[in-house]
Amino acid sequence: MTRTILTNGKIYTFDAINPLVEAVVVENGKIVETGNHKDMLLQWGRDSSKIIDLAGKMVTPGLIDSHLHLSGVAFNFLELDLIGIRSKGEMLEKIRGKAETLTPGTWLVGMGWDENLFMDGTIPTIEELDHVAPHCPVYLKRVCHHAFLVNSKALEISQYHSSIEVPAGGKVVLNPDTGKPTGLLLESASKLISKHIPDRTYEELKHGLKQAMEFAVKKGLTSVHSNDPAWLGGLEQTYRMYDELINQEGQGVRCNLLIDYTFLKNLKEIGMYAGYGNDRLQIGAIKVFADGAFGRRTALLSEPYSDAPGQFGDAMLNQEKLYEIVKRARDLSMPIAVHTIGDQALENVLNVLDQFPTVAYRDRLIHVSLVREDLIKRLQDPSRVADIQPRFVVGDYPWILDRLGSERESHLYAWKKMLHAGVLCAGGSDAPVEPVDPLLGLHAAVTRRAPGDNHEGWNVKEKLSMLEALKLFTVGGAYATNEEHLKGTLTPGKFADMTVYSENLLEMDNPDGLLNTDIEMTIINGELQYTK
Repeated sequence: MTRTILTNGKIYTFDAINPLVEAVVVENGKIVETGNHKDMLLQWGRDSSKIIDLAGKMVTPGLIDSHLHLSGVAFNFLELDLIGIRSKGEMLEKIRGKAETLTPGTWLVGMGWDENLFMDGTIPTIEELDHVAPHCPVYLKRVCHHAFLVNSKALEISQYHSSIEVPAGGKVVLNPDTGKPTGLLLESASKLISKHIPDRTYEELKHGLKQAMEFAVKKGLTSVHSNDPAWLGGLEQTYRMYDELINQEGQGVRCNLLIDYTFLKNLKEIGMYAGYGNDRLQIGAIKVFADGAFGRRTALLSEPYSDAPGQFGDAMLNQEKLYEIVKRARDLSMPIAVHTIGDQALENVLNVLDQFPTVAYRDRLIHVSLVREDLIKRLQDPSRVADIQPRFVVGDYPWILDRLGSERESHLYAWKKMLHAGVLCAGGSDAPVEPVDPLLGLHAAVTRRAPGDNHEGWNVKEKLSMLEALKLFTVGGAYATNEEHLKGTLTPGKFADMTVYSENLLEMDNPDGLLNTDIEMTIINGELQYTK
C-alpha cells in the first residue's frame, strides 16, 4: 500500500463538513482522511509514508475543464497558430513566413484568427492570401471553427465552380460585384476544402495530443471533457490514441470523451456506451451542434440580430433530425451534449429533450450564451448541466452588443442568474477557441472583462465570486459527468486530484492577481504530475 501525506497547506476541500484543512492523506490514489498538520502526521506519518510539503500554498480539488477540444490544442502544436493576432498585416506576414518553409503544393493549415481583435477590422482577401502563399493551398480556421479562409489554390484543388453543391448549413461568401469567392467559407462549406487536405499520420496526431495533455496538466487541469473523433481519425482511432497515451504510457490527465452523433452507429457496433472505460478514460455524451456562433451571425436567435434585421441565425439541424439523433442516443441509454449558443437553439433542444425520459447520465447544454428567464427555469432539471465558458466575454465584447443590442445584454452569459436559480453549471474553456489556462477562465468569471481592461466589467450583475468561479471548474465539472461521488471535492473516498497555486485566490484583494498566479503543482491520483 502506497501512502502520501500532503501537508502544511491551506487546503480548500469544498466539502461542507471539513471545508479548510492543512493536510490530506492519500492511499492508492484516493483520499483517506483530511485534517490538521499535526494530527495527520501523528496518525499516518510512519516511515513508509511519503511527505509532500505544500509550503503554505493554496490547494483546491483538481481543476476540471468541462468542454474543450484536446485535438484542437494538439493541432496548435502541429499547425500555424494564429491565436491572438492583432491585425490583418500581422496575419499575412505569419502566413508568408510559414509558406516560405513549405514545398509547392503542400497544404498550409492554420487556426485561431479572430478579426474582432484586428485593429483594422478586416480579414484577408483571397487575392492577399494568393499573394503571400502563391505556391501553397491555404486553409485557415477561425478561432470559433465556424468560419474559414482559403486561397485560390485551395479552391482549385477542390474543383470549385459557381454551381457546386454546398453542404447544407454552409455558405461560400461571394464578392457582390464580381460574384467570385472572397476566400471566406462559413460552417459546413469548409467540407468542400477540408476533404482534400491529406490526413496526418497516426504518430503525428498522437504526438500532438501528448503535447496537448502535458500542456493541460501544466495549467493545473486534472480532468478534461474533450470532443475529438472528427479530428483524430474517427471513434476507434481516437479511443485507441487516448488509451495508449493514458492507460499504457501514463499520461496523467483524466479524460471524458464526447462523441459526435455521426459515430452513433460505430458506438453500437463496438459496444461502447456512456461510462465505458475506467476512471482515467471514459466515453461520455453524444455531441450535437444545434446552431453556430454570434461572430458570423449563425447562432440561432428567437428575435433577429440587432445589426442585421431579418436574420435569426441558422439551425444546424431541423427538429425532426434533432429528435432522431436524441432517440438514437436514448436507445443506447446515452446522454447528449448539445452546442446551443442562441436562445432559440436552446429552446429547440429543450423541446426535444422534454419528449424523452432521462438516462443515468446528465444531458449537457454547451455554451448557453443567450438564455431567457423561461429557459433558465427549464434548465433547473437536475438531469441537465449547463457547460459554460467564462472566457467568451473576453472574445465577444464589446462587438456582441452591436449584434444583440443592449436590451438583450441581461440574458447574455447570465451565469449568476443560472447559479442562483439552482442550475447545475460546469466551467470550461472551449480551447482552442479560448486559452486552455483555467486561471484566465476564472478571471473572466469574476471580472467579466479582458486582462488589461480597467472598466468594472460587462453586465456586472452576472459577475461570480471567486468561490463560485472555482466551483464551476471543480464541483461543476464533476456533475457534468455524474462523477460527483468521485471528484470535485477533497472528501475521503474520492480521487486525490488537486491543484496547488502560488497565490491564495480566495484571499486576493484584486482578482487581477490571477494574472500573476502560477500553478505550483498538479496532483492526479495522489501523484505529482507537474511541479513548477
